[in-house]
Amino acid sequence: MRFQTPLVPARLIRRYKRFLADAVLEETGQEVTAHCPNPGAMLGLKDDGMRIWLEPNDDPKKKLKYGWRAAELAGGHFACIDTGLPNRVVKEALLSNQITELSAYRTIRPEVAYGTGSRVDFLLTQDGLPDAYVEVKSVTLRRDGDWAEFPDCVTVRGAKHLRELTEIAQTGARAVMLYLVSRTDCRQLRMAADLDPTYAQSFDLARANGVEMLCYSSNISANEMTIDVPLPVDPAPQSRPRVV
Repeated sequence: MRFQTPLVPARLIRRYKRFLADAVLEETGQEVTAHCPNPGAMLGLKDDGMRIWLEPNDDPKKKLKYGWRAAELAGGHFACIDTGLPNRVVKEALLSNQITELSAYRTIRPEVAYGTGSRVDFLLTQDGLPDAYVEVKSVTLRRDGDWAEFPDCVTVRGAKHLRELTEIAQTGARAVMLYLVSRTDCRQLRMAADLDPTYAQSFDLARANGVEMLCYSSNISANEMTIDVPLPVDPAPQSRPRVV
């Protein structure tokens, strides 16, 4: 998925009111306010002075002329902070059969109603195969080694999705939770049980009842974000206290 406009570098002044960020453009020194499309905690991705990447726009309907898309990490790595982009990346990957576990499906429908007042990110269908309900979660937290962790704060909605996928799995359909690691410096995934123990418990219950847990890495640059390779998900129970 290519960005509509190539990203430009800036230095973060502050992120505030959840959806706003002030930054200084590197090229001109101009201070601008950008839309921050991420309601989460963004741990480690919103430090003052951090180098970030903004997407400019000239849409007269938009009040803010910049959108915050990525944060630059140590070693030249990137993290996508826009929670709306992973679904677009996954959709492109599904259409081009890049997700091996789901490559047999030919019909891909986004935002299909299911569960209790929810919409599944993708419903995949194919003659002769059980329907596949796919939820996508963007993973941006890294605290230790090359582990990506989810979530970065309490997510009641995320736990609800796991319960609904568990119910789907019990009907004989495929229920898939796909974690897209939206940063380029991680090689495996586990749940952040200390930040949201309820989600970790829901994860264990869902996995034990047939929900498929998939994880993929991503490639991120100033021009595009694409899916990369499968990553392992920690096989140990996630709600068990971790030995440090």
